[in-house]
Amino acid sequence: MKKMKTNTLLATTALTLGLGASTVTLAGGGAKTYAETEYPIVLVHGLLGFDSAAGILDYWYRIPEALEDEGADVHVTSVSPANSTEVRGEQLVAQIEDILAQTGADKVNLIGHSHGSPTARYAAAVLPNKVASVTSVSGVNNGVEFADAVNAGDQDLLAGLVPLLADLISFVGGNSSANDAAAAISSLDTVGMNAFNASYPAGTISPDSCGEGAHRVNGINYYSWSGRSDQLLHQTDILDISDLILGYTGLEYHRPNDGLVATCSSRLGKVIRDDYFLNHLDTVNQVLGMTNFFATDPVEIFVDHANRLKSAGL
Repeated sequence: MKKMKTNTLLATTALTLGLGASTVTLAGGGAKTYAETEYPIVLVHGLLGFDSAAGILDYWYRIPEALEDEGADVHVTSVSPANSTEVRGEQLVAQIEDILAQTGADKVNLIGHSHGSPTARYAAAVLPNKVASVTSVSGVNNGVEFADAVNAGDQDLLAGLVPLLADLISFVGGNSSANDAAAAISSLDTVGMNAFNASYPAGTISPDSCGEGAHRVNGINYYSWSGRSDQLLHQTDILDISDLILGYTGLEYHRPNDGLVATCSSRLGKVIRDDYFLNHLDTVNQVLGMTNFFATDPVEIFVDHANRLKSAGL
């Protein structure tokens, strides 16, 4: 389950050109135990996500390596690119059990990006004694306006592309888990997320508030962080084509957002920040590390959070 990363020609070329260059400056001064948490760190991807695409592009670009370099035990999971939260959650539960058996650990620290956040929350509810913490990164915790627009028929073109993209991602990522794009979108819209939160409320906030949720529920610590890029139409790097896509999806929003999730909707448990100058994909260092030069390095955010977990005894 643990994925040992290797450099690829594309990644090396990107770094040579400076496209993926982001120097990690660690508060721990380079000590190799800075991110050495008590329990393994388990990364959970979002909608249309993957572990590694064709062995070329990693979803969590340079993040597992940086964590491992600082002493963390990191496991990258792979669930359906597009399916309901509950289906993805059950897939994650099985992988958590495998990780615990493999490592001999009693618990794991879950970190979920985007749809990976409620996926991790579901697993924590099913395995409360085997999860030490849940961290939401740009999480879809209180509904997604763009999903509302798709279900309302306002985004028929992109709605038609989601199932095709999900199957393509499954193919290039070697993921055999079933996809159901309609179930995924229904899980992410406001109605679907309200229903999910009613069943799994740990760490959540009221839909009409922008506060914090409970920091600790059933012995599990909850954290979150996200970005805000709407002020510059989500163009955090002029070379990053994904910024154009997020600029388009962000048109559905009339409140601060990262191009796909409103900042208030991303809040869960203890809020680290919700205003990093990072769009929705920047928070996992995509694409190929192309984030704004003046923004906080997303890799550094992950490593510092691992140290936060370590300090909390997790």
